[in-house]
Order: sequence, then C-alpha cells, then structure tokens
Amino acid sequence: MRNIVNLNAKWAFTKQCSAVPAELPMDWNWVNLPHSWNAIDGQDGGGDYWRGTAYYAKTINKLDLPAADRYYLELKGANSSADVYVNGQKLAHHDGGYSTWRVDITEAMTQETLLVIAVDNAANELVYPQVADFTFYGGLYRDVNLICVNESHFDLDYCGSNGLKITPAIEGKDAKVEVKTWITNLKAGQTLRYTICDAEGKVVASVETEDPCVTLGISDVHLWHGRKDPYLYTAKVELAEGETLLDEVSARFGCRTFQIDPEKGFILNGEEYPLRGVSRHQDRWGIGNALLPEHHKEDMELINEVGATTIRLAHYQHDQYFYALCAEYGMVVWAEIPYISQHMPTARENTISQMKELVAQNYNHASIVVWGLSNEITMKGDTDPDLLENHRILNDLCHEMDKTRLTTVAAVSPTPMDSPYLQIPDVVSYNHYFGWYGGDTDMNGPWFDKFHKLNPSIPIGCSEYGCEALNWHTSNPVQGDYTEEYQSFYHEELIKQLFPRKYMWATHVWNMFDFAADGRNEGGENGQNHKGLVTIDRKYKKDSFYAYKAWLSDEPFVHLTSKRYIDRVEDVTKVTVYSNQPEVELFANGVSLGKKTAEDHFFKFDVPNAGETTLVAVAGDLKDESKIRKVEVFNEDYRLKEKSAILNWFDITEVEGHLSLNSKMSEIMGTMQGKLLLGGLMMKMMPRKGDKVMGGFELTDAMMDMMGGFTLIRLAGMMGQMGMKLTKEQLLDLNAKLNKIKKPNKK
Repeated sequence: MRNIVNLNAKWAFTKQCSAVPAELPMDWNWVNLPHSWNAIDGQDGGGDYWRGTAYYAKTINKLDLPAADRYYLELKGANSSADVYVNGQKLAHHDGGYSTWRVDITEAMTQETLLVIAVDNAANELVYPQVADFTFYGGLYRDVNLICVNESHFDLDYCGSNGLKITPAIEGKDAKVEVKTWITNLKAGQTLRYTICDAEGKVVASVETEDPCVTLGISDVHLWHGRKDPYLYTAKVELAEGETLLDEVSARFGCRTFQIDPEKGFILNGEEYPLRGVSRHQDRWGIGNALLPEHHKEDMELINEVGATTIRLAHYQHDQYFYALCAEYGMVVWAEIPYISQHMPTARENTISQMKELVAQNYNHASIVVWGLSNEITMKGDTDPDLLENHRILNDLCHEMDKTRLTTVAAVSPTPMDSPYLQIPDVVSYNHYFGWYGGDTDMNGPWFDKFHKLNPSIPIGCSEYGCEALNWHTSNPVQGDYTEEYQSFYHEELIKQLFPRKYMWATHVWNMFDFAADGRNEGGENGQNHKGLVTIDRKYKKDSFYAYKAWLSDEPFVHLTSKRYIDRVEDVTKVTVYSNQPEVELFANGVSLGKKTAEDHFFKFDVPNAGETTLVAVAGDLKDESKIRKVEVFNEDYRLKEKSAILNWFDITEVEGHLSLNSKMSEIMGTMQGKLLLGGLMMKMMPRKGDKVMGGFELTDAMMDMMGGFTLIRLAGMMGQMGMKLTKEQLLDLNAKLNKIKKPNKK
C-alpha cells in the first residue's frame, strides 16, 4: 500500500559549494522546508538578490522507511532548475520552478542514503521566467516527500500528475463521469475498484473491473456552482490483487458546465455568472514564497471576504493546496505558466513542458476554466513568427490534453486590437493601467467598448488593472502620488466602468496582495509592487479592499476610509464611506450629518473640520469609527518624498489658472504657447508617433493618448529613468515659463 513520508525536516544547506558532497556536510547551515534563500534579499530593493546554485543535503535510513518495492522522491517546488543526486549519482534534472516532479530513486538507494538537491535560480535562457516584475525566489520552497509504493502502482512518472483523470459531462439532470487511470506494471489478475462519493461520503456510483478507463453515472447530479454552491464529489480508485490493496488514488471534482460568450460574459451552468475578482502572487514578507498551509488558507479567506468570484493565479503554477482551496470556496480560476514579458526562442521546450505539467497536475480541479498561454509576452512586438508559432503549439497542446477548457492570454496594453497574436487563444484579456501609467481612468471603459466593437466575436476581459498605495495621504489625490486616497479614487472609477460591462468575460485586479519585486524603487519602500488591496504581510486591508467588498460581498459591513489620515488642513473635509447597505448615516461628535443612499456603494459626506472630530458611520446595526483633527500646517509624515527625485511634485510653484510641471501633457499641448515651449527642450526627449517604444511597439494614437495623461513632472521622471535627464534648474525654469501660460478652457 502507498505510504507518503514527508522529508521537510532538517536539511543541510549552503550557497558556497563547488562540488556535490560525498557525505552529509555537518558544517552547512540547517534549515527546514519549505525554504527560500531570497526571503530577505529578494524583498529589500536594489535588484541585487542572490541568484545562483545552492545545495540541500539530507540522509535517510531505509530502516526508518515503510517497506516498499519502489521509492519516488517528490519535489513540489524547486525554483527554478534542479538536479537530484543520490549517493553521489545524478538521477534527474528538471527545469521549471513551480510544478511538482518526481524521481525514482529505488536503484540508487542504500541502507543509509545521501540525498543532495542542487537548486539554481540563476539567469538561464532555457527556462521561464527570466524577465518579469516579481522576485524569482530560489529554494526548495514547497514540500519534499518520499512516496513508497508497490511494484504495481498508479503512475508517478507522467508530468507530476497522480495518474487519475476525471472528466464529468452533464446530461440533463444527471452526469456521466469518465474516470481514467494510468498504472505502472499492471499484472494479470489485478483489478481496479472505482468509487464516487458525494460530499457527505455516501457512495453514489461504483464498479470493479480490469479496465483502466470507465464511465460512471451520477443521478440527479449536484452541480458545482461557484461561490453560490461549491459542491464537490470524490472519486477514488483502488488497485487490488485479490484481497490485497496495492495502491489507491483519489481526487475531488465538481460537475459543472460553462461557456464564455462575447456578449454575455461568463456563463456557469446556464446562468450568467459575472467574473469579478483579483490576481494573486504566492509570497509574503520575510518568508518569500516558502508558504505554509495556514498562509494559503489566510489568503483564501481574505479573497473570499472581499467577495471575489474569480482568481487569476499569476504568473506560474501555484501550490496544489491553493487550487484545492479554490474549488472548495467556489473560486473560478485562470491558471497559467510563466511564459512572460520576453519571448526566448531558446526556451520553447520549456513552455511546452511547463504547460504539460500545469494541465496534467490540475486537470481535476473544477475551479479552473481557462489555461493561460502567456502574459505580456509581446513586449518587443507582436509579429515575431517564432513567438506566434510557440503560442499555436501551446494552444493546440492545451486542447489536445484538455477538451473541456478554453485558452487565454494576458496582452500587454500596447498590443494592437487586430494583432495576429490575439487570434490564437479562445478568449482574450488585456493588462491596462490607464490612470496610473499614463492616461486617465475614464479611458478604460471606452477602450474596451472599442475592442468589443472591432472584435465582436472575441470575448474580452481585463486581466490586470491597479495602482500603487502605501501609507501616504492627501485630500487632493493625483495620479502618481502613491496615496491610499488616490488608489481609492482609481478603483472607485474602475469598478464603475468595468463591472457594468457584462460583455467583459472577467476582470482581475492587480493585485490582491502587495508582492516582492526586488528591482522596484518607488513609493518610498523599495523592493515591492504596492498595487495590492492588502499589504504583503496581510496585516492591513487598504481602503480599496472595502470598495470591492461593497460591490461584491453579501456580508453586511460599513467602512470609513482614510483612518490613517487624521491631521487635516482644510476647513471642510470630504469623507467617504464604503458599504453594501442601502443607507448610511454619518455622525460627527455625536451630531448627525444626514443619511445618504448611493447606488455605487460609495457614500460621500462633507464634514466641518474644527478641533478634533470623532466620526461614526452607521448602517442599520453596523458601525465604524475614525477621527480627524484640524491642523494649520500639512503633516509631512503623510507625504511621500522620493529620495531619488530631482524635484518632487509638491515642491513645484503653481499659479491658479495657469500651467505648471504638475499639469498633464494633454493640458499643456492644448495651448499654442505650451506646444511652442515643449517644442524645444522636452520634445527633443519625448518619443513621437511612429517611433518604436516599449520594447519595439510603435507609438500609436492610443499610446499618445495614454502619455497625455501623465503630468509633465512624472513624464520627465520616467524619461530620466531611461537616461534622458533634465537638471533641477532646467525643470524649475520650465515651470516658471509654464506658470505664465493660462490653462486651456475645459470643453
């Protein structure tokens, strides 16, 4: 009978080793798995986290193991390439840091066996990912097990799968469930016992046969219906020889139908079921990606609380436990491989192997509805024949391995709407940041309307949108200020634009949680992408978390925003309350400021600001409280000061009714004087329509519109990062000239 022995405890570890050791090194460091060597330096900024080959070593004594015919070493995550040595003999190499893989170590074992695993996260043009906005943590960051099995056993050698494939098909009120198995060394006289149990453990179908593939019926089937009813069955298959049980495998599965319609969006079991949710990365502060089950569970609880109906598990295969949680909680999932940012012709085989592993290992999860082929892979253009062929191969592979699900891509914003790349998958999504990386928030909805009109037969979604927020605050939020208030404004606007467009098959906020991106240097805290609705340590839910909860969750609540922003200079403070209740009343020091309704769930109040005021928002029996305090001078602790900036936006002199460096490019270019002024110094630096930008894309009208949403100071900063710097004196001189130009009249 199969036994699984966990090997997480006490491994010798080092980054300083020139050769595979012949015996267990007692002078190495001792670590327990899961483990990442970049848990600290991969999160502190500078883009200098250690990447290379590190070694893990452990001895196992055969006397301590269950008796078995075969022993398989199982690695659930070794990032990003790894070699397995047993008693000095190299037995296997694996490329791809996010999937399960196994090695039969039986023949190399002795009474006392030395296991050495060399794990390498160094740059490698054969393995994805290599270019991306997140940290590529090195290490054995998931479980390592020893699977002890009979000579005859369910297959352990194919793509890390469990040798069990379950395919339900709905027929009226019933279901036909094909259960297929793969057996190693199946012998005459051995039989297979198939059983399907409902969620309460009651047997609803069973058969005993020698056939490795059967179809069982479920009468009056209970459908898996997302968050509304995430009902799961369990299929178990036993391999027996007479009365002796040799091996068994099992998996939970759900019975459901779905389709993605270009007009109606996502349809689950014949009902329209809007997919509105988040994306997730798998790391945490001080831990890296070496997560424990309780970390995964907490993530799921938070995503469940916000009310999401879908999760994009970016940008790689996640832990099997988290996929299981998605099915349990009713989350509809987009699963993908790390074919991201930069196409590498040398790594085609790796995209194929990683996709095979993703599909084979996750086929039975009812939650998954689409396989993601790539993310922002057309950074350097969308017409590369090798890139297009790579996608066709992956698309065909997915449909060959899985005839029940669809394929998709996450296209980078500048990808043309008529790109040949978009014709390959079944459905499409775009990563758009209008309102953060240029452009204005109100550009988002019209862009999708235009795509939908030009491509009425292609289902379109938004796979990434978001903006960064840290503990900075203002009463006058502007794009690029990293305040919690601007993030709130941004998401309020995006919710109102995206959610009502029912043709959008899915929308995914980027991101549910802040995550490590060691190369980042912005927002006043290096090494992270701060677009999360929740901080990387999971300890603080930003206000925008509650904006989504107001729209998506049925759990009654009321939330006062900007609780960390107490000191205010204005005489009248604008206060926002988020709630999914029909009416909210706001009290200031016990005095009612009135009751309000809000169809958009965002309740706005004007509050007189004098002395110290205790605010209490009331919705039925629900209450939430915060404080504001009148001050004469703005509290500088609330203001981000970019250490590397030549000039901060708040240091710029502004004249009422006139332009400044804080004006948007579209405003400046809307005046003749502004055009003439920028026709000199700045226009020499800025790209023009038709130029190649962003890795090879041609600067189009849409991209020009996006750039028009940048303030001049922010655009100058971006140009500076590309090596085209203006001095502080040049910027101040330019600002003085802009102060003399009146702003254009609003149309």
